[in-house]
Amino acid sequence: MFKYADLDFDSGVDAYQPFENGIMVQFKNGSQYEYTTFSAGKYHIDMMKKLARNGDGLNAYINRHVRMGYSRKIR
Repeated sequence: MFKYADLDFDSGVDAYQPFENGIMVQFKNGSQYEYTTFSAGKYHIDMMKKLARNGDGLNAYINRHVRMGYSRKIR
């Protein structure tokens, strides 16, 4: 997983792992969620990957647009 930069130091996201059809997001509380193009839609996955790379806005985007759009919770 890649460490999330959190440029504003205000995110609940700790790390992320992009993959071909989705992204795995690990939150600071240790929970991990997998989001896929099937569960959240290609547009949202593309946006989440972009925000993850940029290190800002991913947590807010998830809360606003894909909150329950995960394919599975890992832990």
